[in-house]
Amino acid sequence: MIKGKKVLGLFQLVMINVIAVDSIRTLPFSAVYGFSLVFFYLLAALTFFIPTALVSAELGTGWPTRGGIYVWVREAFGKRFSFVVIWLNWIYNIIWYPTILALIAGTFTYLFNPAYAENSTYMASAVLILFWGATLINCFGMIASSILSAVGALLGTIVPMLLIICLGIVWLGTDKATQITFSWKEFFPQANSMGNLAFLTNVLFGLLGLEMAATHAAEMRNPKRDYPRSLFIACIIILGSIVFASLAIAFVVPGKDLSLVVGVMQAFSIFIDAFQLPWLKPVIALAIVIGGLAGVGAWIIGPTKGLQVASQDGSLPKFLSRTNKSGAPVPILLIQACLVSVLCLAFIFMPTVSSSFWLLSAMTAQLALLVYVALFLAALKLHHSKPHVQRSFRVPGKTPGIWVTCSLGILCCVTVILVGFLPPSQVPITNLFGYELTLIGGMLFFCIAPLFIFKSK
Repeated sequence: MIKGKKVLGLFQLVMINVIAVDSIRTLPFSAVYGFSLVFFYLLAALTFFIPTALVSAELGTGWPTRGGIYVWVREAFGKRFSFVVIWLNWIYNIIWYPTILALIAGTFTYLFNPAYAENSTYMASAVLILFWGATLINCFGMIASSILSAVGALLGTIVPMLLIICLGIVWLGTDKATQITFSWKEFFPQANSMGNLAFLTNVLFGLLGLEMAATHAAEMRNPKRDYPRSLFIACIIILGSIVFASLAIAFVVPGKDLSLVVGVMQAFSIFIDAFQLPWLKPVIALAIVIGGLAGVGAWIIGPTKGLQVASQDGSLPKFLSRTNKSGAPVPILLIQACLVSVLCLAFIFMPTVSSSFWLLSAMTAQLALLVYVALFLAALKLHHSKPHVQRSFRVPGKTPGIWVTCSLGILCCVTVILVGFLPPSQVPITNLFGYELTLIGGMLFFCIAPLFIFKSK
């Protein structure tokens, strides 16, 4: 395998973290809650996001090698369990790709005809073309991927979020009517929002990914210094942009009318029509498309490197660790693209685009949260079993500090996984039993399958 070049500095790491976590896709899920979304994000930050950043910084500086969470869990619990975790980390992304690509394809329709956002054939075709294109870019290696991440983070995520925040501020300043009210009563969740508690799975999913940059440790110039710094800078950018951008959407789009797929463009359209800026709509649509593709690009290469390390470690067939001259794991990338292509059929067989979008989103979030339970357990185990390993950053508070941090993270993950089995009132799920059976069956299948693969390797 070609040794990775040291191409990633602090700025590139911050951008990779921002584009891996900060996603316009999740804004409609949180905007549904109105002003109480601030409460939910503060709670999620304290119980999940900040604990994830602290734990990732400690583990990433203690084991600054390519493989990230695979290496951390292997050091704590051995190869079998680490393979299950990296498999889940990879497979939940496989399920996630059609949902973020659906956002991109749906947003792209605002350049010609927004009605196509509910056309299953168009959505499936667009998702296929976009994903194979992003896969091709990642075959050119880490330099191409990091450039895509940096450009996409700035132009396609941060700029649209800042713009919609500014439009929301101007909207408030012109005394226009808003769909939400600001009060202590509205800050806390109301009884009428309980039917949408399932959206918490995607609120939390919108904060996942801070550990992903650790898979690029071999390409970092100074991982022990830059990795923890990049995490905390990214945390501030991500939380601020998500909360204020979600509020801006909630200002102008009633919760009952909010589309899970193109809710961001719904809000932009209202702002643009109100302020008479028609030229801005195609510009924003194109920017969101670029940002979505950059997010996909960042995630396509990250988890595949974990599988590549698992292959080198003997947990998968050796041919999967092969790379091209740019150091990209081409066999895994191609297998991944084929699986995503099969999942695109969900947009054809599900009753509506929104229902398929939600089902894939819910399953993605639940599988992802299982990975984070393993992350927190590994941090606890390594704190006690390998205290001699040097970490340039440690979770504050010594032993009590890491127990509180990891316990909060595990409790949050388990609670939100359970909530995810209740479909939100906004999504047209006609068969509750079939919906829950699909989620439970999917989770069991994806958790058991890697055990058989590991046994027969």
